[in-house]
Amino acid sequence: MADRVPLDFDPPVRVLRALLLGVDNGELSNPTPCPEWTVATLLDHLMGLSVAFTQAAHKRVDVPETQTAPAPSAQHLSRHWRSRLPVLLEDLANAWKDPAAWTGTSQAGGVTMPAAALGHVAMNELIMHSWDLARATGQEYFADPRTLEILIEFLAEGPEEGTPGLFGPRASLGDEATLLDEALALAGRDASWRPPRRRHIEAPAA
Repeated sequence: MADRVPLDFDPPVRVLRALLLGVDNGELSNPTPCPEWTVATLLDHLMGLSVAFTQAAHKRVDVPETQTAPAPSAQHLSRHWRSRLPVLLEDLANAWKDPAAWTGTSQAGGVTMPAAALGHVAMNELIMHSWDLARATGQEYFADPRTLEILIEFLAEGPEEGTPGLFGPRASLGDEATLLDEALALAGRDASWRPPRRRHIEAPAA
């Protein structure tokens, strides 16, 4: 059924689930490419968006998850996120396998738009935040080139100044940019972002 819909969520979900296995508890307070977000905040956001876009695919616009977009919080992150988030991601992938999910209109985070556009937004969120998580935790990230090409075409239709709540202002690109770099820049991210180096404090002399 996946070949009958514009985007297949299975590959990026598999990649993200693998990244989750590489997150140590000590990294939950690490900074991420999302300003003022720690890894724990990012994980809480991933849980929320997985539920919201799953409900959007089912056209459940009458539930709280599709009506509001609560601010993610490290303090709100479920202590069971390691077992719960992979399940939510699988639900997300399965929901968008239904061709009906891509028809008509739907809603997520209080925003109503064509369902096909919401599907692209959901994929963009998944790709971008997977990259965020990989960078914040020192892991490698790979996205399917075909998916990136579709996302680039979708993101290029948006305004250069970005869309509040969805995409930041477009970032500049280097001379040897990859497809992932181009998608990141269109979504307002700096592909060269790395966690700030931690200062090494010398132990006092005995």
